Amino acid sequence: MKKIVLTGGGSAGHVTPNIALLPSLREAGFEITYMGSYEGIEKKLIADFDIPYVGISTGKFRRYLDPKNLTDPFRVVKGFHEARKFLRSYRPDIVFSKGGFVSVPVVRAAASLKIPCIIHESDMTPGLANKLCIPVAKKVCCNFPETLKLLPEDKAVLTGTPIREELSHGNKIAGLDMCGFIANKPVIMVIGGSLGAVNVNKAVREALPGLLKDFQVVHLCGKGKVDNLLLNTSGYKQFEYIKTELKDLFAMADIVISRAGANAICELLALKKPNLLIPLPASSSRGDQLLNARSFEAQGFSVVIDEDDLTPELLVDRAHELYFTRQTYHDTMSRSGQMDSAKTIMKLILEAV
Repeated sequence: MKKIVLTGGGSAGHVTPNIALLPSLREAGFEITYMGSYEGIEKKLIADFDIPYVGISTGKFRRYLDPKNLTDPFRVVKGFHEARKFLRSYRPDIVFSKGGFVSVPVVRAAASLKIPCIIHESDMTPGLANKLCIPVAKKVCCNFPETLKLLPEDKAVLTGTPIREELSHGNKIAGLDMCGFIANKPVIMVIGGSLGAVNVNKAVREALPGLLKDFQVVHLCGKGKVDNLLLNTSGYKQFEYIKTELKDLFAMADIVISRAGANAICELLALKKPNLLIPLPASSSRGDQLLNARSFEAQGFSVVIDEDDLTPELLVDRAHELYFTRQTYHDTMSRSGQMDSAKTIMKLILEAV
């Protein structure tokens, strides 16, 4: 039996694409092990899938002053030796990394043992962790055409991000019933990210009088972000977080308002959902969401509003424009070469093995 080690962690975005690959890997006959940090989010997310989990020490690489910069390098070195010890014993045929700082000691340890590594970069510009892994990777998968020119030509492959297969098998009627919505009025789905987005939540709620005239709105607003004063608002349904039923909400939604995290927008692309993106501003991030959103806008997949320009009136206007031109966006996304990501990545894995 072929063996593969998956790695990636620190956030859900570094784990869910690995989870999306599991059915294809099992179908291809792989024995799968996951390697992550001792108590990171990856350990919790993988626990549902009956996969052996190996924890290692890890640290964060920071570009800013922090006392932990003095101790974390030692944790990374320790993680490298822990990963190397396990990999030398287990002897996997390949390592697939979705990134995050825990992946660095795993990928570098695998390379030191001549085990081929394939890594995936979600954002348009490679993050620091992947920059440290690119020199020893066999192939580097990416989401955006613009990323190809930032990577070694002989390693870069435009694949998109694999999404969970179940997301494409939702039931629209189940979604409507869950929200108490009617069938003959279009639905906007608002996704603020796993922790919610304060400014997006605020703008959506202020825009409700204009939106609810023509739409019903289901709002995934983040843990602790439900507005109790709006619980009885007709046509507006709030959830802190949805897991199993997310596929039904996607099936129900005519258009989506979302942040521009790489995995989130790749899900929208794969599901061919016309979308309005409100990227996290550069003041709150390294600017990757701004780049992601502009790429999707340039490819004809998305409408974009910068958070600095966001007003309830503009949100209502853009939502209407997107809805009435939604077929154009759907058709453009249908022609994308980034639709069958899992199949493309599996081909690279099998070639490397």
